[in-house]
Amino acid sequence: MTSNATVERTEQPAEPSSATSWSWNTLLQPSEWDVLVYSTAFKLLLFPAYRSTDFEVHRNWLAITHTLPISKWYYDTTSEWTLDYPPFFAYFEKLLSIPAALIDPAIVDLNNLNYNAWSVIAYQRTTVIITELVLGAALLRLTRDAIDGRMQKIISISLFLHPGFLIVDHIHFQYNGFMFGILVWSILMARNGHKLMSGVLFAVLLNFKHIYMYLAPAYFIYLLRSYCFDSTGRLQIKHFLNLANSVILTFLLSFGPFALMGQIPQVLSRLFPFTRGLNHAYWAPNTWALVTALDRVFLYFAKKTGAQVNTAGVASTSRGLVGDTVFAVLPNVEPIHTFTVTVALQSIILFKLWRNPSYKSFVTALTLCGYASYLFGWHVHEKAVLLVLVPLSLLAAERQAYFRTYMICSIAGIFSLFPLLFTPAESVIAVLYSGLWLVIVYQSISKRVYELPGTFALAILDIVERLYLAGFILLQAFLTVWHLAKPQEQYAFLPLMLTSVYCAVGMVWGFVRLMYIYLNDTTYKGQLNEI
Repeated sequence: MTSNATVERTEQPAEPSSATSWSWNTLLQPSEWDVLVYSTAFKLLLFPAYRSTDFEVHRNWLAITHTLPISKWYYDTTSEWTLDYPPFFAYFEKLLSIPAALIDPAIVDLNNLNYNAWSVIAYQRTTVIITELVLGAALLRLTRDAIDGRMQKIISISLFLHPGFLIVDHIHFQYNGFMFGILVWSILMARNGHKLMSGVLFAVLLNFKHIYMYLAPAYFIYLLRSYCFDSTGRLQIKHFLNLANSVILTFLLSFGPFALMGQIPQVLSRLFPFTRGLNHAYWAPNTWALVTALDRVFLYFAKKTGAQVNTAGVASTSRGLVGDTVFAVLPNVEPIHTFTVTVALQSIILFKLWRNPSYKSFVTALTLCGYASYLFGWHVHEKAVLLVLVPLSLLAAERQAYFRTYMICSIAGIFSLFPLLFTPAESVIAVLYSGLWLVIVYQSISKRVYELPGTFALAILDIVERLYLAGFILLQAFLTVWHLAKPQEQYAFLPLMLTSVYCAVGMVWGFVRLMYIYLNDTTYKGQLNEI
């Protein structure tokens, strides 16, 4: 791996000559200040925007961690929005509850359910903006240490301004920017050769939100192969023990208090509720969305022909409730099936990573592990698409093949988040913002990486992909007209189904593309191969 000293850094601010000459301008360049100030101003304007039930979820967690002793955090059922994140996030909520109680004690009143005063709205929205600076700092450092600083700045800004974070965090309400900031810091440490710190940061992240377990196999293989074994394949005992002890210590700091109280089974029951259906309420655009839609098509023709069907499947609308995803014609999918497919695909990815544990292979494998879990996992939420889009962004400027994959996944993935917003004003903002973001990102990166299709088959594929992407404009137009027309109640699920299925086609194809590139990476060498 290339050391930091030999990596070319472009557009890096000059070091101050002395402590007294330091100024804020040495921290950020003018363009970076512009991004920070204007994006923050825009996010402040979104304070009155639509808020999902996740807003009350996090307010209730503030109340739980502030009002109750730690022994009752994972037992409280005052609200239906019980604490179901790992302990580090609970400690994080405890920390946020301290200023919340000073600003407005009603915020942390455990029985003050659905509290929506301006004080709680402003406070919780502000915490999202402030904690998102963890992501901003990681992206800034990523830019400073880059081989091509100009292109990395484009990618970093595109990530900081990503429509996914705008929709999910600043409107819908969550803390994904903060947690993906920890992930980017971990990836950055891996790139700079600080692999022990990379592993520790990822362990910390797992204890904030367990959905990042989707990425854990790539971390395990990469750190084991590149940190715990030397170039000759000999195990380095000291490195292995350092990594193992550091990860164990991180989990002890997180789960230790609950282990001492004998509450680990209760905590785990909150973190892993297995009594849910295959699909979420709105089908995440993955493989099972396509299978579910196909079952509905078969059901339609079965009714026409009088063929025998599963009556339970006829009534199922896949709302994500207990036992709710039942197929009428196709065989039902069980958790063991989703697990087997996911593990099989990840095994292929990890075998390649073990043989070539480079930084580029690591980032690609990391993306693909999250991708496989997203496409084939059980009860996947639509918001989990960020596990694909964020690490994939780091590969966007590598070659045209990566960039086209990135654009297909970005457009399909971002569009799939639009149903999270139920109100017209916020929907318009999301569509316009996402469209502008995509145009700017495309114009900024494509001119640097574009390559003409090398064969007739690739030229045809290029046309088909362009037609597919253009189809999103038609889909959005149809959805707009549909909602204005106010159709019959029996067709209320049609817009969501069309969105899910059309986006799923792009997401599945994006996975196929990225897998092919990864398994044939010698054909697609770029600047990341120099690290």
